[in-house]
Amino acid sequence: MSISQPLMALQSDDDGRLSRTGNVWTATTHIITVVVGAGVLALAWAMAQLGWIAGIASILIFSSISIFTYSLVSDCYRFPDPINGKRNYTYMQAVKAYLGGTMHVICGLILYGKLAGITVGYTITSSTSLAAIKKAVCVHRKGHEADCRSSYNPYMIGFGTLQIFLSQIPNFHKLTWLSTVAAITSFGYVFIAVGLCLSVIISGKGASTSITGTKIGPELSAEDKVWRVFSSMGNIALACTYATVIYDIMDTLKSHPPENKQMKKANVIGVSTMTMIFLLCSCLGYAAFGDHTPGNIFAGFYEPFWLVALGDTFIVIHMIGAYQVMGQPFFRVVEMGANIMWPDSNFINKEYPISVCGITINLNFFRLIWRTIFVIIATILAMAMPFFNEVLSLLGAIGFGPLVVFFPIQMHIAQKQIRTLSMKWCVLQFLNCLCFIVSLAAIVASIHEISKDLHKYQIFKYKQ
Repeated sequence: MSISQPLMALQSDDDGRLSRTGNVWTATTHIITVVVGAGVLALAWAMAQLGWIAGIASILIFSSISIFTYSLVSDCYRFPDPINGKRNYTYMQAVKAYLGGTMHVICGLILYGKLAGITVGYTITSSTSLAAIKKAVCVHRKGHEADCRSSYNPYMIGFGTLQIFLSQIPNFHKLTWLSTVAAITSFGYVFIAVGLCLSVIISGKGASTSITGTKIGPELSAEDKVWRVFSSMGNIALACTYATVIYDIMDTLKSHPPENKQMKKANVIGVSTMTMIFLLCSCLGYAAFGDHTPGNIFAGFYEPFWLVALGDTFIVIHMIGAYQVMGQPFFRVVEMGANIMWPDSNFINKEYPISVCGITINLNFFRLIWRTIFVIIATILAMAMPFFNEVLSLLGAIGFGPLVVFFPIQMHIAQKQIRTLSMKWCVLQFLNCLCFIVSLAAIVASIHEISKDLHKYQIFKYKQ
């Protein structure tokens, strides 16, 4: 006993769970995997709608707000003390601890609704990239006049089938390898996009740009310009968001130094690095294409076709990993709920070890069936609404106001017991209101654009 007890102490955290081994750099890797996602591909389009001044300012403002509020969220990982308090294993637990049951339910609906929605967005992104590979090869072989359009549906079905298998990974802690591969490929396609845009500009083929963005005229009414401006705000918001998995990332960090201090460093490194990349992609993309900047920056390139195809391949690999990083927290909360409701059910709780090629896999029938059904539903929704910019904008707008701004600020006020109507309280609530208005406008604009697209295209028959 004198030997085993110290050994158990080394293997356990302060709450009796297995010791965690994550650090600032592994947390930064997870952040990069989530932040450099589908949203970065739409930033050039967003810049084109806003223009140089508003576009650059928006990216900097959204990033600065994110760094500030994620710092507040990090301090709420433990309750009531940020260093020695009890751990909150999920974002929802933190909201319940600091703000009570009603806010807990509201947060859960928004948080897990967005997580589920993001899997739809990533399915759309992967399918557009796979279709773009085929189109680039087709254009290279047959010329620009050839009809190289193709349906997204086969690619979505293939992507969904792969995710059914990957979704059986038991938990978030087993995803570091997948997250690392995804992070590496995310840098790959970003730098390819930057290089392609830069080559267009250097060759003198760049388009004219404006400080106010796309011009109102025969191709764009004043009303559509307003809708696009608000929708682009949603795209920028999505690019800066990882609130949905911040506590899952923190839950991988070792206990010493304190998790909140490690997470703050990872947050600053991750978001700051990504902000520079966002500005590079958006500015060069807008300079290359001007008013005709495509929603997905890779859609504007066909040559050199092998490099375009490589960039799109990197996107698909990244989406494979990011899908699981965002989906695992949603899977976990459903399975935790089922475990609480039916603690004695073998169907829900029992693991069956199975050996495949010398590797032992723990099979759980509930996990197998419910996760498979979820991936199938997400794939069908993506097939019904394969609208890249609009869906990503909606997801960004839904999550940014409440998850990145409102709940972090309210938890901070409760934790620090900031007096109502004090100067600090008023400043924080002003930021709350401002971000709520921007998010609401972006939601309305995104729904309006999706509605237009649904009337324009036949469901399940969209081609590009």
